[in-house]
Amino acid sequence: MTAAENVCYTLINVASDSEPPSEVSLKADLEKGEIKAKTEALKKVIIMILNGEKLPGLLMTIIRFVLPLQDHTIKKLLLVFWEIVPKTTPDGKLLQEMILVCDAYRKDLQHPNEFIRGSTLRFLCKLKESELLEPLMPAIRACLEHRHSYVRRNAVLAIYTIYRNFEHLIPDAPELIHDFLVNEKDASCKRNAFMMLIHADQDRALDYLSTCIDQVHTFGDILQLVIVELIYKVCHANPSERARFIRCIYNLLQSSSPAVKYEAAGTLVTLSSAPTAIKAAAQCYIDLIIKESDNNVKLIVLDRLIELKEHPTHERVLQDLVMDILRVLSTPDLEVRKKTLQLALDLVSSRNVEELVIVLKKEVIKTNNVTEHEDTDKYRQLLVRTLHSCSVRFPDMAANVIPVLMEFLSDTNEAAAADVLEFVREAIQRFDNLRPLIIEKMLEVFHAIKTVKIYRGALWILGEYCSTKEDIQSVMTEVRRSLGEIPIVDNEIKKETGEVKPEDEVSAAPAQKLVTEMGTYVTQSLFAHTVYPSLPPLRGFLMDGDFYVAASLATTLTKVALRYVALVQDKKKQNSFVAEAMLIMVTVLHLGKSSLPKKPITDDDVDRISLCLKVLSECSPLMNDIFNKECRRSLSHMLAVRLEEEKLSQKKESEKRNVTVQADDPISFMQLTAKNEMTSKEDQFQLSLLAAMGNTQRKEAADPLASKLNKVTQLTGFSDPVYAEAYVHVNQYDIVLDVLVVNQTSDTLQNCTLELATLGDLKLVEKPSPLTLAPHDFANIKANVKVASTENGIIFGNIVYDVSGAASDRNCVVLSDIHIDIMDYIQPASCTDAEFRQMWAEFEWENKVTVNTNITDLNEYLQHILKSTNMKCLTPEKALSGFCGFMAANLYARSIFGEDALANVSIEKPLHLGPDAPVNGHIRIRAKSQGMALSLGDKINLSQKKANV
Repeated sequence: MTAAENVCYTLINVASDSEPPSEVSLKADLEKGEIKAKTEALKKVIIMILNGEKLPGLLMTIIRFVLPLQDHTIKKLLLVFWEIVPKTTPDGKLLQEMILVCDAYRKDLQHPNEFIRGSTLRFLCKLKESELLEPLMPAIRACLEHRHSYVRRNAVLAIYTIYRNFEHLIPDAPELIHDFLVNEKDASCKRNAFMMLIHADQDRALDYLSTCIDQVHTFGDILQLVIVELIYKVCHANPSERARFIRCIYNLLQSSSPAVKYEAAGTLVTLSSAPTAIKAAAQCYIDLIIKESDNNVKLIVLDRLIELKEHPTHERVLQDLVMDILRVLSTPDLEVRKKTLQLALDLVSSRNVEELVIVLKKEVIKTNNVTEHEDTDKYRQLLVRTLHSCSVRFPDMAANVIPVLMEFLSDTNEAAAADVLEFVREAIQRFDNLRPLIIEKMLEVFHAIKTVKIYRGALWILGEYCSTKEDIQSVMTEVRRSLGEIPIVDNEIKKETGEVKPEDEVSAAPAQKLVTEMGTYVTQSLFAHTVYPSLPPLRGFLMDGDFYVAASLATTLTKVALRYVALVQDKKKQNSFVAEAMLIMVTVLHLGKSSLPKKPITDDDVDRISLCLKVLSECSPLMNDIFNKECRRSLSHMLAVRLEEEKLSQKKESEKRNVTVQADDPISFMQLTAKNEMTSKEDQFQLSLLAAMGNTQRKEAADPLASKLNKVTQLTGFSDPVYAEAYVHVNQYDIVLDVLVVNQTSDTLQNCTLELATLGDLKLVEKPSPLTLAPHDFANIKANVKVASTENGIIFGNIVYDVSGAASDRNCVVLSDIHIDIMDYIQPASCTDAEFRQMWAEFEWENKVTVNTNITDLNEYLQHILKSTNMKCLTPEKALSGFCGFMAANLYARSIFGEDALANVSIEKPLHLGPDAPVNGHIRIRAKSQGMALSLGDKINLSQKKANV
């Protein structure tokens, strides 16, 4: 759709399975039927005319037998009938019968019932015949003085439409409406009158506004909206008028109507870049987000705030409002919270980071106390990530954040706990001064960790960073506590035979600090009876057959044992500690080989534990260096690369914002410049309308200079009697086909009909109406197709027509197929490695595509696939750099319907075949729906064929 299209006023639902009635039966019902029969007959006539039937014989019947009736339903239907019925002869002259209809219009305009008057005036807005309108002008003028506002309101609309289309019929319309506006009291009438003056005579509208500018805040919201639009247009056309009207816009920010506040704030931002104006507009946006209950409204206004932030001079103003922005977190919707946290993170600075962290800590604690909601876990995860980012950017905040977040390591939600663990790992590596605090907190919560993945991560952190003798002994104590009585196999057999009861199990360990329900610390010896309602955590993981954690445990014990040997000089203590570590590893190996666990230990885990036993038995300096230095060096390198990437992206963002104009830059002429380069000059109200119609989603809307010819599909041959081509406009959930039909013969083609059918998840909304084509004439036919999911679709059909004067059957021209490209629905997106792996495991549909191309370079082929599929490469550039003969990369995209698409590219360059050998390998695609996986595979196959010469 475009803004220039004719507006459709009336939509009628038609039952497609009903048979069309005969003209004779309709005539009988219209002449002699009861009111109900006449109503049904009139409905059928309307539907038949909409479907292209002429029915000239019924016009006089309706005028004689239906037009005089006073039934309201009949009158409403008649208005629709007069709108669609042909009113002129083939040579363009007005039908004689329309004189009688015109008299009926005049009587309805003088009818005592205000509804009939008003609806007739609304109908007159749709008339395009000046001969019909001219006799009605006195009656339309008289309606401006009617006692009922419904009549006056529609009279203004009718006068405006007539003045715009046929100015000679009412040349004094602006003066007439201005006088009407001055004396009018009803808000809707004033709004319509003011709207007409804006478009018909802007000077008169400004004169009226100047007389009542101090009372604007008392007007109704519909009039205030029109006033905002007028001020915007006047100030953009003539910037010197800003001082005159800016105060009025400020006042409208306090309006009781949310719509007025939103438009006033948007207008204020475009008219003034002063800090006070930006602050007032931003504050207004924030209030709207908090007070409005509709999540869509919240998201739209949040987007406006984010747009404000993009401007370099406005960002400083918004930084002072971060705490106000965080009030939006009270909204339960996850998408709103996500955008709010991202905005707050972008605006955080050293001045407000402390307050931001305090609020986020409160929110994290609140999520722990709230009754579990489906989005609570995801929200907690968002908060953890935001606090993580704050702590990395502002290291002083890490000490305040870590104690709160460490409590969530024992959370049942693995995703949130994994984020906390990632944050703790980064903090303990970067901030040396926080290591004792982190180790202390980690030891406190270690026994409460419930998921094996988090347990492994916590083990690694403790093994890597415990550097004092006391901490190392505490780690061993916690491991023994979590493992239970050893040897495990003997203990479990005794339990089964009843020699030892589970509740009598004793764990030898030093005294531990415990927390009471009152929050105070007490000391309790673990030699006392410890009651385990179930198995200790680590033993439970092992009994379930998860021996990967045992391999991690062996590595951790090896690290701490080697460090303990270096710290303690007493040989007896050294041997005792190393022997205890080896005993734990051996008992785990024994358990894995026994039949007690649900699954036996894997060979990989056996090799790892055996290696650790060998390292501890020899204690060589080389192994000490590998276990205690190389692991940490790898982590340090990974974090340094990530930090460098973040700094690079921030640098790009700042460069994007700081637009500098050089002295020798070329001058931009508005008439010669694409819209996206002159956004400040755009009419914001027109842009809003286009956005609501979906035009901003397409490239041709952003850049009017981009030719539509690239989207034209030829449907028939040049030598066919009817030539047709279609412009395919994809607009999110629907497709508009604009089909140009050209009659290439010397005959008149009657009932020329475009018949379409669809294949795939597409649905034709309505059947295009038949039309008549004069010799060598052309016409445009529009057809709407609804789209339900991201799949390749095909639209096919034919054009059928009758040749005037010919006695033969209907002629038919078969159309070429129109293939709907899946790429119109797929957009590049980002996700974390963990999310990618989780989706890869969950998605059940996989499509494996074999690489078949003439491209000889691995990187070139990857870029070609990214361009062809609109997917984003998640694998870092550094991992793809260099040449080793093969490449693996993960790709990700999301459709506008919210469907995820994953792909893994595994390709190689066979060196033995020479430098000109093409790339080979395969691409695996995974998606939740079968159609998405198949369509994406088809697209890749098609793009590969295009690459071949």
